[in-house]
Amino acid sequence: MAPGWSVMAPESHLFQSLNGLQQLAETRRFKAWFLDQFGVLHDGKQPYPGAVVALEKLAECGTKMVIISNSSRRSSTTMEKLKSLGFDPSLFVGAITSGELTHRYLHRRDDAWFAALGRSCIHMTWSSRGAISLEGLGLRVVDNVEEAEFVLAHGTEALGHPSGDPLPMTLEELEKILEQCAAKKIPMVVANPDYVTVEARDLRVMPGTLASKYENLGGEVKWMGKPDKIIYQAAMSMVGVDASDSIAVGDSLHHDIKGANAAEIQSVFITGGIHATKLGLGNFDEIADLNSVKALASKYDAYPSYVLPSFTW
Repeated sequence: MAPGWSVMAPESHLFQSLNGLQQLAETRRFKAWFLDQFGVLHDGKQPYPGAVVALEKLAECGTKMVIISNSSRRSSTTMEKLKSLGFDPSLFVGAITSGELTHRYLHRRDDAWFAALGRSCIHMTWSSRGAISLEGLGLRVVDNVEEAEFVLAHGTEALGHPSGDPLPMTLEELEKILEQCAAKKIPMVVANPDYVTVEARDLRVMPGTLASKYENLGGEVKWMGKPDKIIYQAAMSMVGVDASDSIAVGDSLHHDIKGANAAEIQSVFITGGIHATKLGLGNFDEIADLNSVKALASKYDAYPSYVLPSFTW
């Protein structure tokens, strides 16, 4: 399909459909590229075809690249993961994860909202994926809601225990605990705002699902990553650029594209990620019907600048 323009909505939202990144990258219009990882660069198990080469080509264009990810884990863990999958960490200025921002704000407490949080928390974390360490934060993990001053959501598989060993739980069991927390009216910090993520072509439930449930119960939630502009601002600060010199790449309309819209930076929507099934895509690199993209973007009220099937050159 030749690159072309398509009217997105009555408000004249436009996107340009591209076959690869080359045409956009070689304009050198954007100094900084903020890249999502899951669903764009890899599926959690292996790189997507062409992704490693595309990164190398972007680097050759003088692009400053930052990974921005709704990962519960620290930025250093994200870079180690990328290296283990065959990506060259030296191609990136660095990484900013929602988990890193959460750790930073809980540690510094120089923000008024975080300064008001207590130290005792109900901790929802991972089990099979590996629990999240709270070392150095001065927090006390409790398993009794009556003792908790806030909820910290890093994962969807287990409840943190005072002993340090998480107790595996089903999503339904965690949601029942949230009902008790909401009744007590304690706030929640969600360290990974994603609802689901792509993992080896399957969709796995992420902490954002718990946070959304908590809001529906009337609870207050502090969202620490995309689509909040906080993570984009941190990335721009890391590279030393402003919004006009930046572009974000992601596969989630609600998180990546809506977040880019909020931060007033341009964006690239990768259709082969978490929305692939909704867009009727069965094979990698299959081109989405532009009317389907238009309808889905309108549904999420999230409008990309460019649309690509995959992160390829």
